[in-house]
Amino acid sequence: MSEFLRDYLTVIWFGAAALAIGAILLGAAALVRPSHPNFEKSIAYESGVDPVGIGWSQSQIRYYVFALLFVIFDVEAVFLFPWAANIERYGAFGLIVMVVFIVLLLDGLVYAWKRGLLRWV
Repeated sequence: MSEFLRDYLTVIWFGAAALAIGAILLGAAALVRPSHPNFEKSIAYESGVDPVGIGWSQSQIRYYVFALLFVIFDVEAVFLFPWAANIERYGAFGLIVMVVFIVLLLDGLVYAWKRGLLRWV
């Protein structure tokens, strides 16, 4: 077996060990924990106030879209940090590529703004 594949085999062994330990701990917790189900434990908790009506309510989709846009732009902004840490190594080519990346990000932001997706209410 080559050294390259042996490195991946080490990763697979550690992954299998992590899954096995997780399964063993979850199984042990399921065996040890007390289980006394009743109706009061299945009622929705509302800060100590007795629940009124059903526990289901419909939420506006715009809140989910707003959160998704935040996550997308936040994750993409993470790509700026490695570039900023090694800016001398990348030189002018790295600067051009990062300017293109930022322009694409701003294009997505302007698109979301024009569609009205950034309005909270």
